[in-house]
Amino acid sequence: MNLDIQWFISGLVENNILTVEQCQEIISRIGEGCELSAFAQEILNTMAQGMEEEDAMQLLEKLQALMEMSAERAAAGDIPQMFAPPEEEEEEEMAGADWDNLPKLDNVANMSDQEIAPLMIGLLKSLRALGASDLHISAGAVPFIRCNLHIVKISERIIPPDDAMRLNHVLLTQVQKDAFDQEMDLNFALEIEHDRFRVSLMMHKDGASGTYRLVPNKLRTLSDLGFLPQDVATVERLLDYHNGLILVTGPLGSGKTTTLATMINTINKKRHDHVITVEDPIEILIPSQNCNITQREVGKHTNNYRSALKGALREDPDIIVIGELHDLDTIENAITASETGHLVIGTLHTCDAANTLNRLLDVFPTTQQPQIRAMTSVSLRGIICQRLIPAAAGGLTVAYEMLINTMAVGNIISEGKTHQLKAVMQTGTTQGMTTFDGNVFNKFNAGQITAEVAEYNIRDKVILKQFKDAIAVGEAKKYAAEQAAAKKK
Repeated sequence: MNLDIQWFISGLVENNILTVEQCQEIISRIGEGCELSAFAQEILNTMAQGMEEEDAMQLLEKLQALMEMSAERAAAGDIPQMFAPPEEEEEEEMAGADWDNLPKLDNVANMSDQEIAPLMIGLLKSLRALGASDLHISAGAVPFIRCNLHIVKISERIIPPDDAMRLNHVLLTQVQKDAFDQEMDLNFALEIEHDRFRVSLMMHKDGASGTYRLVPNKLRTLSDLGFLPQDVATVERLLDYHNGLILVTGPLGSGKTTTLATMINTINKKRHDHVITVEDPIEILIPSQNCNITQREVGKHTNNYRSALKGALREDPDIIVIGELHDLDTIENAITASETGHLVIGTLHTCDAANTLNRLLDVFPTTQQPQIRAMTSVSLRGIICQRLIPAAAGGLTVAYEMLINTMAVGNIISEGKTHQLKAVMQTGTTQGMTTFDGNVFNKFNAGQITAEVAEYNIRDKVILKQFKDAIAVGEAKKYAAEQAAAKKK
């Protein structure tokens, strides 16, 4: 069942519109692989019979609102609680003794700032050693961390507003404190000795809230991240181009920044070029090797992405890396730069290749879109859309789909038929393309993920059948081997 439909059902149940059983009955009627729009239309057709026109319109408005919500939550990669997989033993282990030995935040009210600062530093360092990815300290809530995509509470005590403000203030400079107090939002990179953290602070109804992302403290290879050998070769071919546009996309927390840094480091080792990066903030420091790496931070070294990108074009770059393509000016300048002899690498918060192109192109006015589509159909080199899933050996690994710009893909982009991209990706494996489902199946075959993780993440019926056939063959071989071993005894 598609993720957007899962969220839609969750909304229907929460709003007392339908029960789970009624939703399942409708799905069985129209087919398990139905689209969200078809599912919603069938609900409207079923429920609107005999309704007054005014009631039917109210129902339509509710369904439309739920569809929008469902699409947004599905794009973020979240899973509704009612559809979440059952908690496994490893989750119970994560809530065990290791987390109990962390520095405690229970006595902050009786501590001075000189005592709170080393407490926060010690907590962040301890979490890095334990493999956590995020620390959350928010007024009116218990402190918690995220580890391998799971939430783990590190205390049962709710943080009072005054404690939350002091904990989130204590590591700021005076300039940062003033900026946070004035803007009520602050994003910056925190450096503690050799460790770096991306900090996002905000104010909400209960007080101050801080999220501390533990940035990887060493550069990794594409293989380390979980890219399969054939796909490593494809990415490296993309990085050999001297112009064009490469996009790394995925929902929040999908490892885009780490992949981007790994790609820059790959370029750093094999090319002799000038690389300019624009980030908000700089997370992973990349020392120059064969390339000259110039890293700029929005708010510290430049006012915004737009002005940084314009300035970069005058600074003799070969490669421009943009931390986020989030507005019309930045996207337009990026596409223009990719056409004028620069290799441009950027990120977007999208869930697949088709949505990436729609997001990239739909920000432009309707009158300008044919021209931009024509430019993108030529300048685009490839799209890597990724998310993180549990690895068989523990921790997380990257699962992804890859779109390579071929003549067929270029025609689809210029004609605006992005709904055809999935079919092209399914048949374009020889050009280095892969769908997300195909990649998950390949990662299972390579032993990078378990059968349970693979089955949970595969949505394509054809690939799911191939997966189940592979499981059956594996079980048969295992049984035959056991029988042969028993006969030898």
